[in-house]
Amino acid sequence: MTEVPDAIVCEGCDAVYRRVPLRHREVSHCPRCGTELDRHAGDQSARVLPLTVACLILFAIANLFPIVEIEVQGLSSQTTLAGAVVALSSEGMSPVALLVLATTILFPLIQLCILFYLLVPMAYERRPVGFTILVNALQALRPWGMVEVFLLGVLVAIIKLSSMAQVIPGPALWAFAGLTVLLTAVLSFNPRTFWEMAFEPRAGQDA
Repeated sequence: MTEVPDAIVCEGCDAVYRRVPLRHREVSHCPRCGTELDRHAGDQSARVLPLTVACLILFAIANLFPIVEIEVQGLSSQTTLAGAVVALSSEGMSPVALLVLATTILFPLIQLCILFYLLVPMAYERRPVGFTILVNALQALRPWGMVEVFLLGVLVAIIKLSSMAQVIPGPALWAFAGLTVLLTAVLSFNPRTFWEMAFEPRAGQDA
């Protein structure tokens, strides 16, 4: 099979085009269906690594500190995300506990660690070991990180509980809010840029 390195396939209609160099912030679209074909990476790659580090810091805060503190008749109770998972498991809701553990702790953490592992050596124009496997794994894990769903559920629970008790947001809740915003920016990183950085480190910036 003959490889055509400059070819690009439209995701909307499967038409094949020859890739052309793009200027800064320029975007190309399919003439047939209008689907986006390619866009200049700009300084996207330089922004993603600091954002990934910030996500890891917020992730640590979100998991080490209490999410909320509830006060009822002088008695207070607070818990971390890990404590909530343990509480769900002890109440006989092990499948729910496992789902929360996977979608709010394990999968997001694995995604961030993969990103950090990939981006640090590529910042110095070195391709990390296991590059192809990890980029594919990152793509496969994207739908399974649901920090924003968890945050929405916590906010709904706080609103419902506020009529029965005093609910004080903890540091972890604010960390989760910031993490949701940053994760959205980080995970919107175009996977195609990984390949450009790995095989043509300066091509995207000099175009």
